[in-house]
Amino acid sequence: MPVEKHLLEILRCPESRAELIYFSKANAGEEEEFLFCPRSKLRYRIDDGIPVMLIDDAERLDDEACAALNAQASELGLV
Repeated sequence: MPVEKHLLEILRCPESRAELIYFSKANAGEEEEFLFCPRSKLRYRIDDGIPVMLIDDAERLDDEACAALNAQASELGLV
């Protein structure tokens, strides 16, 4: 279940307050959708269309993973 567009427009990373990049199942190339914050390097999961915006539950990514997601987002026109 995709996240509703109006929700994506207002969501911000709780750590950095930066905008998030939404990777849907179609553009993520993965089985699950997620939100990514390039500034804080956090990947937030989405459960049944509901973003889990808890810092403690987010996955902190290394520089290489962040660079790959930034490149993929740019390539897909998500940023």
